[in-house]
Amino acid sequence: MTGDDRPAAPPVRLPAEAELAREALAAPLLSHATRLARWAQEGVRVGAGGELPDGRLAEAAALLGLDGEDEEAQEHAARAWDLAVDTGLLEVREDDGAGDGAGTAVPGEELALLTRGSPADVLDLWLDGLEAVLAEAAVPGLEDLLGEDGRLDPASLDPGALDLDALDWDPEEEADLLDGALANLYLLTATDPAVEAGAMVPLPVLAASMVVPEGMEHPTDDVLEEVSEVMVRLDEQFRLLEPAGIVVHHPMDDALAEEADGAGAEDGDGDGDGPRLPDEEEVARYGMVRLTPLGLYGVRRRMLEAGVHAPAVGDLAGEDARTLLDALPGHGEEAARTEIELWLARRAPLEAARELLAAARGDDRRAPGRRLACQQALSLVGAEAEPALREVLDDGHLGGLARVWLSERGLADVPAPSEEMVFWLTVDTLAAQLSVRQGGDGSQELRELVRGLVDQHSGFFDKAWRVDHPATGEVLEAMSRVHPDRRAAKDARKAAYRARSRG
Repeated sequence: MTGDDRPAAPPVRLPAEAELAREALAAPLLSHATRLARWAQEGVRVGAGGELPDGRLAEAAALLGLDGEDEEAQEHAARAWDLAVDTGLLEVREDDGAGDGAGTAVPGEELALLTRGSPADVLDLWLDGLEAVLAEAAVPGLEDLLGEDGRLDPASLDPGALDLDALDWDPEEEADLLDGALANLYLLTATDPAVEAGAMVPLPVLAASMVVPEGMEHPTDDVLEEVSEVMVRLDEQFRLLEPAGIVVHHPMDDALAEEADGAGAEDGDGDGDGPRLPDEEEVARYGMVRLTPLGLYGVRRRMLEAGVHAPAVGDLAGEDARTLLDALPGHGEEAARTEIELWLARRAPLEAARELLAAARGDDRRAPGRRLACQQALSLVGAEAEPALREVLDDGHLGGLARVWLSERGLADVPAPSEEMVFWLTVDTLAAQLSVRQGGDGSQELRELVRGLVDQHSGFFDKAWRVDHPATGEVLEAMSRVHPDRRAAKDARKAAYRARSRG
């Protein structure tokens, strides 16, 4: 969560708007919608809903370089035409006196934005189209709506007479499923360097992340069945989304549907295997997906509109040092480094070091995290910052990290820290680590750090409880939970009690 209690997402790296706009213009659906809008220069007769008549779909598909006689090609042409209407690339003018609602489609005002508008104009138009595509992807096909027996009267699919209970279809649930999948892809891209670099996410993994309860090591058959159903629905939705440029999608192998039917029959004979997640060798056959940079941009814009705090790397470059240091603990290592580099690029090294050190002071709960981020930022500052570090050598909050910075650079005349300063810096560092993990203390990295500290200092807990730091009791309690030695853990609990009693 952020300081204003809004939901928060990790920061993401985004290309420049100009590059994103080029991607948007190259996306097949928008590119084809643009060509069809220009094709309508002399006007094209359309139906009451602005749709292209069946008789001209083949012509439109051929114009796009597709097989005009192919049904899928005509469906794509129809979707591109609809997108042009939805985004204003085409304007539909109702024919005077026609009485049947039919009209004529001509190029709309938005078409000029694609050549004369700014990158932001192009992206706004693409986002309008994305909303239309997402809405379409959340609607099942007619065959799915009719069900296996096909007995539902297609006439009942008129929007004014739509019976959702009879269709067994919840449009809000379907939209939430797609939104959830895109949000999970966004989080994976922000937190997994491999996915950020372009690695594909297997659909079974994505579906499981949405269905399997946290902490469930061995999913039940019912949960696995739900994973399978979600996986199939997402595969169908991503097939529709890929032409919009939001995802790269490798579809599920069509032969899997037949294999699944065979497997179900075998399960009925009592072999006891039941449903399962695919292994590593076969996982690619179940479909793969990833967000494009344009997709990352689009999902972030939708998150922002929904009130989510969804930062992009570079947002902090113009902020003050306090804002930078408060934000960095929520960044991954690479994102934090880039953010710091962009911030430092706007400032002289000595000025930047002084700003960072001043912002790192404090006894509030976030102060240890700021000091840890300050150390990270100062590691990227050159030797020109030396005077700023020497100025804080006697500072109780900053003297320890200043000594570390000077010593790491092999600079002369670095005074040895007092034992009190060493222990204060140790508690502060552990408090920062706990803060970064949002209260979690189960990582192997933290266990090794705690064990190393205790092993290096004889009688560590006899001295640590006396440290005048707001987080001393909390840190010692956490050490008692993670230290592998039972005696040391007991000593840590006693020290935590003494620290809290002293306060």
